[in-house]
Amino acid sequence: MKKNKLTLKDMSTASGQLVELKQEEFMKLPNPYDTPEAQPPLKSLSDEVREKFECDLDGFMAIKIIRPKSREEEERLVNKFLDGLRKLLSKENNWTFFMPLMLSLEYCAKCQTCSDACPIYVSSGKNEVYRPTFRSEALRSIVDKYIRKKGSLYLKMTGNEIELNWKMVARLAELAYRCTLCRRCAQTCPIGVDNGLITHELRKLFSQELGIAPEEIHAKGSVQHLQKGSSTGMIKQAFADTLEFLEDDIEEKIGRRITMPIDKKGAEILLIHNAGEYLSWPENPSAFAIIFDAAGVDYTLSSEIVGYDAVNYGLWYDDFQLARVALKHAQIAKDLGVKKIVVGECGHAHKAISVIADRILIGDLNIPRESCIPILEDIVVNEKIKLDPRKNNFPVTLHDPCNMVRLMGIVEPQRRILRKIAPRFREMEPHGVENYCCGGGSGFAIMPSLNFPDWRSGVSARMKFKQILDAFQDVIDPSIKKMVCAPCSNCKGAIRDLLAYYNAWEKTGIAYTGLVEFIVNAMVDVKEPYIEWPEF
Repeated sequence: MKKNKLTLKDMSTASGQLVELKQEEFMKLPNPYDTPEAQPPLKSLSDEVREKFECDLDGFMAIKIIRPKSREEEERLVNKFLDGLRKLLSKENNWTFFMPLMLSLEYCAKCQTCSDACPIYVSSGKNEVYRPTFRSEALRSIVDKYIRKKGSLYLKMTGNEIELNWKMVARLAELAYRCTLCRRCAQTCPIGVDNGLITHELRKLFSQELGIAPEEIHAKGSVQHLQKGSSTGMIKQAFADTLEFLEDDIEEKIGRRITMPIDKKGAEILLIHNAGEYLSWPENPSAFAIIFDAAGVDYTLSSEIVGYDAVNYGLWYDDFQLARVALKHAQIAKDLGVKKIVVGECGHAHKAISVIADRILIGDLNIPRESCIPILEDIVVNEKIKLDPRKNNFPVTLHDPCNMVRLMGIVEPQRRILRKIAPRFREMEPHGVENYCCGGGSGFAIMPSLNFPDWRSGVSARMKFKQILDAFQDVIDPSIKKMVCAPCSNCKGAIRDLLAYYNAWEKTGIAYTGLVEFIVNAMVDVKEPYIEWPEF
């Protein structure tokens, strides 16, 4: 089916795969990826996978929905969807986001101003199915016909003649995972309609009513976090062992031992990292320890279950899961008697504990929560540690994590840090609150299901890759080492996979790291380079 012929009705009536993605129609990339031959081909699903799983949206799979075995099973799932939709539209059952959801469903003018703001829609070559309003219109049509029971004339006049069948439900479930929830659409909407929120609510419906959610963010994410202590599977003893390893590593790198405080009562700050940092980028929590020690920051880490992992995967798909984790974080902080919670370099953790948790943290659990970025700015800009910017004398650009920057307005602190310690810093365009998502938002960075990583790097993260390449075009020669600063674990994971997908280190000399690594690399007292470059 051609993308420009796609209608909402096709979601419930078209047979086979709804749309076919063609790389030659994608948004063009700059040098050295300015030809289709320079880009990896998108992987196709096998016939065996297609027979077993629902993959009739675009040929990619994020959530592994097993095809129902009978018409009766299909009808049962459709009825569950409809029951869940009624709850979603009920204030009593959807106390978290009922009002903004209703406003966004009611007042969209279909002006499509949001479309060109969406990196996925633009990167795909403006494929209609990825238009921010497309999934919202599908949901609105279902509501009008099956919940509000509007007449056939109204439905025909508004183009909402759809059928609620299993084909529609399955495609809508996958479509809910073709959006990173970056909310650029909401930012650009003249009246504030939030299609990202509508997508989130769809995910919530599928999770809470049909038990449909990506395994990586539910079973291996939220559930594992609450049962084992971390979304990574890191148990309490493993966390203690990891800290001992990090202390040894710090001593080897800087020549003196730094003890990372654990369960310290009455500290000023409870610092919580994304546990993925400890496993994938241990230099990041180590850098925090080095900086806080040098600046005399009074802080502690927690060894309690959930307390050493700042992530909250419920943010992306399920309010109940979010609440369970947020309450644990607050209770741990209360028990330790700290004055505030500070979140390390993790954008989704920022949003979960600092913004969304306001809906559930009341009374003595309403402990102040802050970002680490302004604290780091104070340390660097007010020269609480000695720094030599010449140690960072290589091209650097900055990625703005959506949840820190567009959502929370933390725009300038990280820039003031880099301007002070990175003499060859240059901006991506656009940047700040106009930034583009890394492509791995809303859980995508940790979802390796089948061929979904190809869609993520080839489509979802395409705009970010273009931005990075554009920022370094004057030094694109691979012999010139250059670095993307990404102060967010999730973003680092997406950018890591993105650069690997395009073989960018070998072709362009572009690498990535977090913000605190730049700070430690510039510290006068740290004699050896702290930032490690990839090896050919």
